[in-house]
Amino acid sequence: MNNLPYVLAAEKLAGIEVPDRVKTIRVMMAEMFRITSHLLFLGTYLQDLGAMTPVFYTFSDRQRGYKVIEGITGFRMHPAWYRIGGVMQDLPQGWEKLVQEFLDWMPARLREYERAMMENALVRERTRNVAAFDTAQALAWGVTGPNLRATGCNFDLRKQRPYSGYDNFEFEVPLGDRGDVFDRGQLRIDEMRQSLRIIQQCVDHMPAGDFKADHPLTTPPPRERMLEHIETLITHFLQVSWGPVLKPQESMQMVEATKGINSYYLTSDGNTMSYRTRIRTPSFPHLQQIPSVMRGGFVPDLIAHLGSIDFVMADVDR
Repeated sequence: MNNLPYVLAAEKLAGIEVPDRVKTIRVMMAEMFRITSHLLFLGTYLQDLGAMTPVFYTFSDRQRGYKVIEGITGFRMHPAWYRIGGVMQDLPQGWEKLVQEFLDWMPARLREYERAMMENALVRERTRNVAAFDTAQALAWGVTGPNLRATGCNFDLRKQRPYSGYDNFEFEVPLGDRGDVFDRGQLRIDEMRQSLRIIQQCVDHMPAGDFKADHPLTTPPPRERMLEHIETLITHFLQVSWGPVLKPQESMQMVEATKGINSYYLTSDGNTMSYRTRIRTPSFPHLQQIPSVMRGGFVPDLIAHLGSIDFVMADVDR
């Protein structure tokens, strides 16, 4: 999903409008990535609390998600599949059955996770009212995503500033009320349910059309057209050997990534590459906030808090 804000920002610079099919495919895959990320979070979140079994269950379901992602993109964990102007290739034959099997499997599993994990008395004792912070504190530190919504703040870019056609989907934004370790865990389970709801709508209402925009600055044109038209061949040659030239201007795009808001700010000076690319990822502010939240607390509560904020070091180390 972290490829998506860059692609959208570049499309803004180039003035590329993608087909509805591309928007829906991107949304479907973004929500698949959200589910696999949240499953990783859920298993390690409970593991940090001392529970050894849950991570095996969540990783098993994560493999089912990767089966879908690999079947569509050809890759598993980090498929660089989004392209400026579209996606790498169209959905393969039989993709609906592959996705539907996952959609039919997961709801019961999420309920089982709630019953076995979040309703567990020991988990509640370790997480209720632990490392809690309110909306004002979260905003002051730059906290975004599920960690912000766990405080009760109803801000989700998919609703407040829709991109890639999210305004065409029906889904709810789960919220917490205490902003503690428990809410941050429960909220991600609720978010997975909404992701399944969005993916089901993608399966039921996938638009027809092309998987890339018909624009000279987008991904290379279909090979059959390249072999028929000299203009298309020239465009393809220039893009591959030199690169697309964008007018001097700037653009910025934010997306509701799995761990919070991820944004790209691009500046073009009329050359074949970005003059400046500024990336704002969510995890660093979440780590910065730890001392203010945990001051005067206990070490085991610090471990629980670290498990609940869902950070990744590649998102922090610039």
